[in-house]
Parts: sequence; structure tokens; C-alpha cells
Amino acid sequence: MAENDQEQNLAAQPAEDQSGQRFGVQRVYVKDVSFEAPDTPNVFRQQYTPQVNFSINNRSSKIDEGVYEVVLRLTADVKQEDKTVFLVEVQQAGIFEINGIEGEQLEQVLTITCPNILFPYGREAIDALVTRGSFPALLLAPINFETIYAQAKQQQAQQAATAAEGTSETDIITPDSDVDADSH
Repeated sequence: MAENDQEQNLAAQPAEDQSGQRFGVQRVYVKDVSFEAPDTPNVFRQQYTPQVNFSINNRSSKIDEGVYEVVLRLTADVKQEDKTVFLVEVQQAGIFEINGIEGEQLEQVLTITCPNILFPYGREAIDALVTRGSFPALLLAPINFETIYAQAKQQQAQQAATAAEGTSETDIITPDSDVDADSH
């Protein structure tokens, strides 16, 4: 039994590679939760044909040398005939030890790797809140944070090029625009 405890403690230690880079999860926790169902009990008396609007936001902050907090905010606004059926928001957070990683590589860890770790926890928290509200389960699809990061970088480059040219450009809104990926 003591051997198993030692193995678990070793697994919780940050991974260090040959270049001195370290990454480890110190803690995963719910920072804030909100669930509102303003049209109950009337909504339960109607046929349930929801329209789900989902948004995601990521922010990170340095809390100590080599230690960062990353907060993934997941929001689902479910409507039916322009009335809010329910609104659920979860801020799933984590504390991560990240050493020996700098610049754009650090930005990628904070906006891709950490959210990939946090998302399953936030997804489960949303589903649990929705089912406790007596609604059918809301299982969010997996998210490719690497693609979101690449799209945000591309959009930043386009905005910088437009600003450098001094011209005005209209934003094009696509169905994927509901997904925000704020870094830092």
C-alpha cells in the first residue's frame, strides 16, 4: 500500500525534460459557477427544442515565479423561441507549474495545453448543473484549442496588417465566431 502512495506522489510531480523545461498541474478547481433558469416552471410544460449558444474564454495570470493560474470560462446560453431556458457558466481553473518555457512557447502552453487539461472538468461541471436543473444533459463537444490558437494568431496578424496599411476592414462573422480564445 505504501508503494502505491509513493508512485502516486511521483506522478504528481512536474515533468522535467532534458532541456530543463518543467510542466506540472498543481491544482484543478472550480473558480465560479452560475446557473439560471428564469422561465421555470413554464419551460417544463412546453416541447423542448433548444437553441444552444456556447462561448469559451481563456485567461491566464502569473501568480508566482514559474506558477500560473489559467481560467477557462465556459458559457452556454440555451434559448427557445427567443426566451432563455437556462444560462450556465463555469469558470474552471487550474494552477500550473511551468519553468524553462518562454515567449511564444509559453503562450502556447497557457492557451492550448492548460485549457486542454481544464476543459473536461468544465464540461462535466456544466453537464452536472444542467441535469440538476432538471434539463436533458448538455454534453459539449471536444474543442481543438490548437486550432483556436492558430485562428486567433491569424486574426491578430490580419489586424496588424490592416492597422499598418491604415485601412478599415469589416469583420466577417462565421458560425465559429461564438468561440473566443483570449490569451492572457
